[in-house]
Amino acid sequence: MSDPLGIDPEEAFIAAIAACHMLWFLDIARRSGYAAATYHDRAQGQLTANDAGKLWLSHVDLRPRTTWADKVPSRQVLERLHHEAHENCYIANSVTTRIDVWPESK
Repeated sequence: MSDPLGIDPEEAFIAAIAACHMLWFLDIARRSGYAAATYHDRAQGQLTANDAGKLWLSHVDLRPRTTWADKVPSRQVLERLHHEAHENCYIANSVTTRIDVWPESK
């Protein structure tokens, strides 16, 4: 029943988490010597009912895919960069929603 031209609160919440993670990741990667050419995230969230029957966004999956301008980080380095981004994201640190990151790289 919502206006299709508008954004619903759940999408905005997921987008805020994804954007915060992306900004931290791109900065940390750059400072570590990796230049991203493209970054795209297929973030999704899950609404569930809590014990009181109220809906909440209980889980967000971030699925960032990065292509690199030059050198490509190893899988281990990529995971470390994303872990550091997640640890620094102030939005992730402000919510009780479980956030999982599933990075891809080319």
